[in-house]
Amino acid sequence: MFTFSLTLIRHGETQYNRDKLLQGQGVDTVLSETGMQQGEAVGRYLTDITFNHVFVSNLKRAVQTAEIILRRNTHCSGTEMILEPLLRERGFGIAEGRPKEDLKNMANAAGQSCRDYTPPGGETLDQVKQRFQKFLKVLFKGMLDEHGWSAPDASAGATAANSTAAAASDAVPGGSTDDGLQGVLVHALVVSHGTYIRVAVRHLVEDLNCSLPHGVKMSHLFSPCPNTGISRFILTLSQSDSGPVISAARCVFTNRKDHLENLTAAE
Repeated sequence: MFTFSLTLIRHGETQYNRDKLLQGQGVDTVLSETGMQQGEAVGRYLTDITFNHVFVSNLKRAVQTAEIILRRNTHCSGTEMILEPLLRERGFGIAEGRPKEDLKNMANAAGQSCRDYTPPGGETLDQVKQRFQKFLKVLFKGMLDEHGWSAPDASAGATAANSTAAAASDAVPGGSTDDGLQGVLVHALVVSHGTYIRVAVRHLVEDLNCSLPHGVKMSHLFSPCPNTGISRFILTLSQSDSGPVISAARCVFTNRKDHLENLTAAE
């Protein structure tokens, strides 16, 4: 077995976020001043965590956020940042660049809920999930190529990680920056986008039977991820005929935003 932590972070705010405009993939904007401050805040929050692998959407807002996080990190100065198109935001087709309210109106006109509606030229949520599943295979290969199945204490870390995560999750929604990481030797950081992360969390929880923090509300678990919101999972891989598969998964927390409290107060 091979156990590792997966920390998912949404990019910082852009002006399009502030103006409630859809970006998707076709609108490749940079961070706003607030977004830069959010990036600095999440970077400080994660400064002492050694990320062995860093995968980032190749859209500017995600790349900028990841660059700030790595610059703030005391252990990751030499860590390679891999730009991965599979981590891009959901494509919203003709709705990109338009107000979010337009998407709701288009869905209403089609007789569908906004969540289930796919604008012309856009991606379905299932297509986004398929992209995440492909990314997981890329992630697994990258880690196993470097560390191998026989990484020291990797399998032993599973039990310790699960018990630690269970205890740490009692502190929802607050907690420590290293919640769930004790006993786990390999840590992956992913910087992506709001809808993508929401789909990823739902896949891990609903499709892969991920165990959940004690007392967590489902409304919080699947709520929209705030800019630079943090979610963390502890995953254990096992070998199968078709390659590595997730044999155990635990959600430590989702959508944590403790690092933004001082910024919110300042505003």
